Amino acid sequence: MSQIEDASKIVDRVEDATERIGNYLVDLFQFVALFVIGATVVWSAVHAYWGMVERGSANVEDILLLFIYLELGAMVGIYFKTSRLPVQFLIYVAITVMTRSLASSLNITEMPETRLIAITGATLILAISVLVLRYASHRFPPFVSHTESDQVADKLHD
Repeated sequence: MSQIEDASKIVDRVEDATERIGNYLVDLFQFVALFVIGATVVWSAVHAYWGMVERGSANVEDILLLFIYLELGAMVGIYFKTSRLPVQFLIYVAITVMTRSLASSLNITEMPETRLIAITGATLILAISVLVLRYASHRFPPFVSHTESDQVADKLHD
């Protein structure tokens, strides 16, 4: 029996070590990927801003583009600090993209009615979804993933 128990303990130790290595590799990948994504957002924002400087002006569409970069940067920062993807920021980006699409039309009266209704309807649906998410996040407790520490879980349940 002792050989079986010894083998079982060895298997348990190997499984624990494998799980720790796997979690470390996932965390490392997320860390590197966040830096790459963050650097790409900053690089793209600087490039867009430099284009505005070279032109000597910025229109509403350009400013909305900078807001998109700001929201993406904030989303990366929040994910980096909390290991949670802020879905609301993705929706804010989508709303800003829709608004930018409307602003890019030189004359809204010449825009086909179906496109105008589609863009404004999609914006309304996205805005309602933000309200639903905000309500749900205040009404229901957040999900704690396996990657979060026990301290975070304890704080959420207190």
